[in-house]
Amino acid sequence: MIRVHPRVTQRIAFTLLLLSTFVIVIPVVLITIMILKNGLPAMSWEFLSEKPRMGMRAGGIFPAIVGTLYLVFGTMVFALPAGILAAIYLSEYAKDNWLTRAIEIAIANLAGVPSVVYGLFGLGLFVTFLNFKASILSGSLTLAIMSLPVIITASREALGTVPQSFREASLALGATKWQTIRKVVLPNALPGIMTGTILAMSRAAGETAPILFTVAAFYLPKLPKSIMDQCMALPYHLYVISTQVPKIKPQVQYGTALVLIGMVFIMNFCAILIRAHFRKKKQW
Repeated sequence: MIRVHPRVTQRIAFTLLLLSTFVIVIPVVLITIMILKNGLPAMSWEFLSEKPRMGMRAGGIFPAIVGTLYLVFGTMVFALPAGILAAIYLSEYAKDNWLTRAIEIAIANLAGVPSVVYGLFGLGLFVTFLNFKASILSGSLTLAIMSLPVIITASREALGTVPQSFREASLALGATKWQTIRKVVLPNALPGIMTGTILAMSRAAGETAPILFTVAAFYLPKLPKSIMDQCMALPYHLYVISTQVPKIKPQVQYGTALVLIGMVFIMNFCAILIRAHFRKKKQW
């Protein structure tokens, strides 16, 4: 049997890890460069602030930008409180029994369910059964349900990083369990919770399948007036102009993709800033 020197084995391992990293990073870089190169020529104040005209071949994408922002905000309103409260219950109050473990497994599995399944669920429950029709409310609720597993998992991980000694010290000083959670545990877990939440919102902003059945309009140049109205959204708009609108300039497609990526990038950047801000306040 041939024995390989440990240093050779280490170099082979490092080389394979480096190659794996390049395999992941290079396609992302190339896609980003291609979108920037083809999308930047379409960027103008008219493109960002006007409604689409001539069957979406001219004008701008302002209704789609506003609709996407509405959906992200609605998703956060519904998903954030429910996700954090569920994570607090599972981490701080739930007993370690078969029911809790079954719920944890179910949450982990729900995170891997294809988004189109959430779209069909939203269509059946919110659009048809509860008669919310295709609206911002139905779309936001569907995206909120899709985001819940990510928020719950991230929040539980963040709550778990708070040292147990913090809880014991607070309880020893006479605080109740709820006071300990509210004034000791949550503030220290906030960076992780906010980071997970914003990453979940970033995913929601870029999803097409869930809003396809519940809220997105093919062509709606008017802005929505209430949460019961339909709206345009950037992911669905990009799909439509790429597949359903012939003879459209490629710059429009790439420009729309660039705006969508820019929104997701800004949200991720905000997550980094929030995490850095709250980490500075930590004393441990």
